[in-house]
Amino acid sequence: MSRALLVIDVQNEYFTGALPITYPVGHLDRILAVMDAAEGKIPVVVVQHHMADGPIFRKGAQAWELHPEVAGRPRELLIEKTMPGSFTNTPLEAWLRERGIDTVTIAGYMTHMCCDTTARQAVHRGFKAEFLSDATGTLPLSNSAGQVTAEELQQSILCAQQQFLSEVLPSSEWIGRL
Repeated sequence: MSRALLVIDVQNEYFTGALPITYPVGHLDRILAVMDAAEGKIPVVVVQHHMADGPIFRKGAQAWELHPEVAGRPRELLIEKTMPGSFTNTPLEAWLRERGIDTVTIAGYMTHMCCDTTARQAVHRGFKAEFLSDATGTLPLSNSAGQVTAEELQQSILCAQQQFLSEVLPSSEWIGRL
């Protein structure tokens, strides 16, 4: 198995912007721990989202910038994306294949959107996916379809990922495998 860690959208928007991640507690600390554990062992790919004309993730805005703790850590590749999936219109797939990587590990935000989409895209492209249950995070949602707590949303996505897509595991177990 040859794996890469994908650190998805750990941007200020989720800390000081419009979309504060609330669950699980300690999500950022675990993201940083997996980045530190991966250093020198497996490639780390940092993904950064932007929306061309949206009120959030405006390129160049302070909320669009990577969280300083993530920005300051080593990485092999920085990818910018404009859609929820990290494979859509990016060089990610080619970069992984050039290096013989067959497994991607998913960490970052939001569990229910960009992390879920990226894991599904990876599996559809023939990669194995590991989904870090405590190094991904989400927030409560309320819209015309209904409402859900952050904990319910996180648990639902993790259960769906585990069913046929990803291996869902805590960051401590993943670090032990490196």
